[in-house]
Amino acid sequence: MAKKVVLNCEKCGSRNYTFPAKEDSIVRLELKKFCSHCNEHTVHKQTL
Repeated sequence: MAKKVVLNCEKCGSRNYTFPAKEDSIVRLELKKFCSHCNEHTVHKQTL
């Protein structure tokens, strides 16, 4: 079963998305997603 990780907006810091990720993944996810607080597409990184 995949573990859920939280994605954090780089610009405003809000936690907007959850994403399924592998348990043994070493690399932190970095995706460009829409942030409803910033009202634009920004980079979202995986939180610890």
